[in-house]
Amino acid sequence: MTIPNKIFSQNSLVYLLVVFFIITYQYHWLQSIFQISHPEEVSLIILLLTAILWISEIIPLYITSLAVLFLQIVWLLPVLESNNISAGKEDFLISFFGDITLLFMGGFVLAALLNKYGISRMIARNIIKRTSTSPSRVLFSIILVSSLLSMWMSNTATAAMMFAILAPIVMSLPEGSNFSKALALAIPFACNLGGIGTPIGTPPNAIAMEYLQQMGFNISFALWMVIAVPLMIVLLILLWRLILKIYPPAVDHVELEIESIHEFRNEHYIVTGIFLITVIGWLTSGYTGISPGTVGLSVVLMAFGSQLLLTNDFRNISWDILFMLGGGLCLGAGIKLSGLANSIASLIPAASSLWFVLILLILIAAVMTSFMSNTATANLLIPVAISLPHGEIILVIAISLMCSSSMVLPISTPPNAIAFGSGLINSGEMMKSGTMITIISLIGILLCCMFYVPLFF
Repeated sequence: MTIPNKIFSQNSLVYLLVVFFIITYQYHWLQSIFQISHPEEVSLIILLLTAILWISEIIPLYITSLAVLFLQIVWLLPVLESNNISAGKEDFLISFFGDITLLFMGGFVLAALLNKYGISRMIARNIIKRTSTSPSRVLFSIILVSSLLSMWMSNTATAAMMFAILAPIVMSLPEGSNFSKALALAIPFACNLGGIGTPIGTPPNAIAMEYLQQMGFNISFALWMVIAVPLMIVLLILLWRLILKIYPPAVDHVELEIESIHEFRNEHYIVTGIFLITVIGWLTSGYTGISPGTVGLSVVLMAFGSQLLLTNDFRNISWDILFMLGGGLCLGAGIKLSGLANSIASLIPAASSLWFVLILLILIAAVMTSFMSNTATANLLIPVAISLPHGEIILVIAISLMCSSSMVLPISTPPNAIAFGSGLINSGEMMKSGTMITIISLIGILLCCMFYVPLFF
C-alpha cells in the first residue's frame, strides 16, 4: 500500500511538534526530569521547539523568530508574572527594534547602495586589474577583495558578484584545472572570514555585541575591529597559503580579462561620500556618543530621502535576517528572565577551566554551524555562554567568531553553496579544504580569545 506523501508534509511535522510539546507541558515531564521551575520549563520548551524549527527549517527561519516573540508574550510572560518575576512585553519587543537591529539595517542599506551603483564592482575590478599575472598574486588579490567587501556587504552578495567578475578568467583556464578550483574555494572562504572583521559583517557579530552591551561591556564598532581584524588577516594569509598548497597552479601566468570600469558619475561620488561618513560615524561612536544604531538609521534616511534608493530597493532588503536577529535576542531574553540560562550553566562544573569550556563551546558552534544558520547557532549558544562563570566575554566573542568560520560543507554557508553550484568543485574537494581552514580558524580563535582579547577588558 502506498502512503500519500502529504501525510509527511511539513505542516504535519509542525502539528506533531506542537502536540508533543503540549503533552510534555501538560504532564510537566521536563520539570520533573531536570528539576527546574515552572518558568524554566516553559522557556526550555520554547527553546527546544525553536531549535528544532531552526535546524530543520520546516518553516522559514524568520517565521520561527516571530513565533518566538508570540510564545514569549502570550505564554512565558504570564508564567513569569505569576511567579513574581519582574518582566514586561518591552523586554521581548525591544529585541526586534533595538540599537543592534538599526545597526544591521544601516549595514543592509549601505550594501544596497554599493551594489546598486556598482561601487563594489568598481573596487573589485580596480584591485584585480592592478595585480600582476602571477597566479599566486591573483589568488591573493581575490582573497583580499572578497574579504574586504564582505566586511561591509552580505557575504552572499559578495560571493555572487566575485564569481560573475571572474567568469572570464575561469573560462580561459583548462577545464578542471587546479587554479580554477583554487579560485572557486578562495572566494567563499574569504567571504566567510571577511565577515568577522566588522559588527555588520555577519549577524553573529551583532548578536554578540548586543549581549555584551546588556552585560555592561561597552564594545564599540572600532574596538570590535581592533579585536577581529588582526585575526581575520592572519586567517586570510593562512587560507591563501593553504589553497596554494592543496591546488598548486599549473600555469605561470593568468590573463586578467576584466571588463572596463565605467567613469564615476555624480551619484557615485554621493554614494562614496555616504559610505565614508557612515564608516567614520561607526568608528567614532565611542567618542561622539552617537550610537552605532543611530548612525545606521541615518544611512537609511540619507539613502531613501535622497532617492538614491527607491521603494523596490527597500523591499529587497534582507528583512528576514533582521527578524532572525530579533528572534534570537528575544529567545535569549526569555532564557535569562526565566532563570533557565543559570540552570543550563550549572551543568558545566564550576571547577572546569576556561580552556575546557572555551574549546567545548567553539567545537559545538563549529559542528552546529556546519548544518544550520550561523545566526541561529549564535542565538542558541550565546545566551548559555553569558551565564557561565568562566570569562563570559571571551566565550561570547569566541562563539560569534566561530559561527562565521565553520565552512566544511556546501550547505554550511551561502557562499559555499554558490561556489559548489558553479560546478568548478565537487563536495569532496570543498569538504577537504573546508575542514582544514575550519580547524585552522578554530585554533586561531582559541589563541586570539585566550591571549589577545583579555588585553582589552
